[in-house]
Amino acid sequence: MPVIWFDPTFSLSHLDGLSSNTLGEHLGIEWAEVGPDFIKARMPVDHRTRQPYGLLHGGASVALAETIGSVGAAMTVDRSKFIAVGMEINANHVRSARDGFVIGTARVLHRGGTSQVWEIRIEDEKGRLICISRLTVAILKLHKTPERP
Repeated sequence: MPVIWFDPTFSLSHLDGLSSNTLGEHLGIEWAEVGPDFIKARMPVDHRTRQPYGLLHGGASVALAETIGSVGAAMTVDRSKFIAVGMEINANHVRSARDGFVIGTARVLHRGGTSQVWEIRIEDEKGRLICISRLTVAILKLHKTPERP
């Protein structure tokens, strides 16, 4: 299985502090695993991520998906020359969750010079599919030094 990361030594330690002062931090998103062709994070189902019926809010699932996919895309390019920004995201919510954690795993479907497409599967702790999402990311030339990622 080929390594897709720009820096082949990319690991969880590269993500330390990345979520500080972001929506991801507010939602409790935690980086969980980096593999040769995937990146994984988890998010609690709690007062920050539930809707009024006590279920995981669909918008929280989308925020998790975009967070994982965007960071994954950013890590496949030379970040001294390019940035990765979300262009379009869709999500199908197929099962609800009331507590515990949901785990999102992002894998690239297409890696072009100016765009990427990522699939993000969000599952509960029993491995049941909660949400399936597809994220399209634009790869833009860096014109100034970004603060993140």
